[in-house]
Amino acid sequence: MLLMPSVFRNNLFDDFFDDFDRPVKRVQGPQTQLMRTDVKETEGSYELDVELPGVKKEDVKAQLKDGYLTISAETKFDTNDEKEGKYIRRERYYGSSSRSFYVGEELKEEDIKAKFVDGILKISVPKKQPEEKIETPKFIQIEG
Repeated sequence: MLLMPSVFRNNLFDDFFDDFDRPVKRVQGPQTQLMRTDVKETEGSYELDVELPGVKKEDVKAQLKDGYLTISAETKFDTNDEKEGKYIRRERYYGSSSRSFYVGEELKEEDIKAKFVDGILKISVPKKQPEEKIETPKFIQIEG
């Protein structure tokens, strides 16, 4: 059986038939398949499950900066495979990707807990109420 090539979709004819039965095209392709994330709200936190299939723990980074939690992951080509044969088609993704979530500026790195299990990055972000700032009136001295 010969497989038909596809540029961005699973089937070469998807683009053709989508025009007839959908007024708005769906976006599909490598960018929608990476880092799928489920966000669940609990009483005291937000739980994120980020899907990272085929990514090793050491290739995943989480950074908190200016109230944004940024998760980045990278996968690399194994160049040693070429010695054993030549690929005719490659469908696995190689490269880097990242996602950012606004979690608030009152959080610190030690507040956020992360665990990598079976290709899923599990992150727990506690709910923190912003501290109320009590403004003291500041007067400008008027000369004269």
